[in-house]
Amino acid sequence: MMCDDANFYRLYCLLVDFKLTGVFGWIWSWWSPMSTNLLRAAEKQILTCLKTAYKGWYVDIGSVVGPADKIWTISLNTDSPKTPLVLLHGLGSGVALWCLNLDALAAERPVYAIDLLGFGRSSRPVFSSDPTEAEMQFVKSIEEWRQEMQLKQIILLGHSMGGFLAASYAIHHPDRVNHLILADPWGFPEKPADVVLKNNIPFVVRAIAYLMQPFNPFWAIRAAGPWGQALIEKMRPDLVKKFSPVLSDSSLVSQYLFQCNAQTPSGEGAFHSMMTGMGWAKNPMLKRIHLLHKQVPVTLLYGGRSWIDNSAGEKIRERRKEGYVNVQMIPGAGHHVYADKCDVFNKYVNEACATFDKSDEDTRRGNLQVDSD
Repeated sequence: MMCDDANFYRLYCLLVDFKLTGVFGWIWSWWSPMSTNLLRAAEKQILTCLKTAYKGWYVDIGSVVGPADKIWTISLNTDSPKTPLVLLHGLGSGVALWCLNLDALAAERPVYAIDLLGFGRSSRPVFSSDPTEAEMQFVKSIEEWRQEMQLKQIILLGHSMGGFLAASYAIHHPDRVNHLILADPWGFPEKPADVVLKNNIPFVVRAIAYLMQPFNPFWAIRAAGPWGQALIEKMRPDLVKKFSPVLSDSSLVSQYLFQCNAQTPSGEGAFHSMMTGMGWAKNPMLKRIHLLHKQVPVTLLYGGRSWIDNSAGEKIRERRKEGYVNVQMIPGAGHHVYADKCDVFNKYVNEACATFDKSDEDTRRGNLQVDSD
């Protein structure tokens, strides 16, 4: 019997990537050394490098995707009266990987970092397999979190997939975003029709990519079971080493990433439904960036060595002639621009935050309300 992609994907998640029961569940729990306690411990150990006191807790956002969703949140310097900065991580990441940035960013303003729904220590509900609906479920979860936190105005910073979601949130809730900061954002350019010919992708690579389409991006980490952490260290030794200046035991990063991604991949599955081909977005953000209110300033920070197409920054500038758009390239930084050149990244973010701070809030909100009337 034939089934469409969405049904195949749901069946795959049910049998392989979601909770298994009975004998299969026992075998899987034995094979994969995942543990929420180990995830918590790894996060806590990484965050010991912070000089600024932080608080961590679950924010109950109610029934957004699952019956009772909770978002893991850490906060710093919440007594500051300045506009708070909210951090959204990228695919497969979590709050702990902001450890190189949190002290600097929280020096003069409140900072909140969250594990996006379906990632890290947050709830892992089953998202829709429809790309538009899955995206809106993420946006709604962020808005419900903001309301629960009673934050009237925020500066929103998103990295990679987090940048894609931050832009979507700003489009739907412009009156809440004082400044949108996109760090090497994923999902902006449209997939070129001649991408295969243009990049001269070998047939073998295309065949493998086609066969891997039903699988979530990090399926290999879970399939590796007890060798999942070693696989991360072997495949991405550069990512682990980025944190060696502040962590005496850099294996904490690979342990953290393994525990983040060895669990139920619900957010990862949502990302899978939003992407097509070799990492392109089904609903590219450039096609709708014109919908972002002109009063919302945008800062883009790209890594000079990143695989992300940074030409999207100039295209955003062209399509928002009446709005503020600042594009900065950070030489020597790759996709993980926040860790590769953390001092430069922190400097640019703090400058962006200071440019449009709380003093402009009433003016901006008034303009937004006038335009919407």
